[in-house]
Amino acid sequence: MSLITVKLFITAVIWGGTFIAGRMLGPEIAPFSASFLRFVAANVCLVAIFLLRDGRWPRLDARTLLLVLGLGATGVFLYNAFFLWGLKFVPAGRAAIIVAGNPVFIAVFSRLLFQEPLSRAKALGVGLCLSGAAVVIGRGNPLGLFTGGMGVGELAILGAMFSWVSYSLLGKKVMGRMTPLAAVTLSCLAGMVLLLPPALAEDLPAQAANLSFSGWMAVLYLGVFGTALGFVWFYQGIQRIGASRAAVFINFVPVSATALGALLLGEPVDFSLLAGGALVLTGVALTNRRPGTKAA
Repeated sequence: MSLITVKLFITAVIWGGTFIAGRMLGPEIAPFSASFLRFVAANVCLVAIFLLRDGRWPRLDARTLLLVLGLGATGVFLYNAFFLWGLKFVPAGRAAIIVAGNPVFIAVFSRLLFQEPLSRAKALGVGLCLSGAAVVIGRGNPLGLFTGGMGVGELAILGAMFSWVSYSLLGKKVMGRMTPLAAVTLSCLAGMVLLLPPALAEDLPAQAANLSFSGWMAVLYLGVFGTALGFVWFYQGIQRIGASRAAVFINFVPVSATALGALLLGEPVDFSLLAGGALVLTGVALTNRRPGTKAA
């Protein structure tokens, strides 16, 4: 097993752990304050890494600046607010499986907005992923989505997923203008600035002062490991083995989140979670499969 494979596997476990950290923070601190503190920690690391590796900030014309602000608004501001709010109500494993469907929706909207091809395998993957998400969100009763069975937590996690889909689609426009590290660093800085006003409205100083030691550890985990280290290692994987092979490891995130939630938080793992998760992961695998690849 190569070193980069080990790094990608650990990255998937780290990202699974962000759902646990979010659950731990939920009772202690308001969502915008938690998100702001997360990205203070993340940006200290990201800016240092960027200056060491890239060295020079990219030139930002008006259009690029708007795109960067869009990345910060969707992938940082909205995603983290929805993510941490939803985790107040939804177990970590269930939330991770809902969020795991984001590659499917990226494929659908890439087809609608950018005319990217959507093969039969991808279309089948979309159907399986939607079915699995319905089982997970409806807690075993997919029709519960239409009869009031979807709670505020599930709605918030869906909001987080669609925020990340928007971030990924905007990222397609930005990546031709700067390196991935520059795009993520600038979007995290922009998102942190956007998070400050609502965090202050939540009385950020008092929120931070009342945060427990375990709460601060969760914030640092989300910022340093879940954001900065996770990004650097994942993009090292893309550079070494390619985007499609590196993306396969993302499928392990909901598995690690579910396992960690059961081990560390005592969260139940019921049949609806296992069945829905299997459908979602199968759908994501089909959606990410390269054209011409035959099933084993």
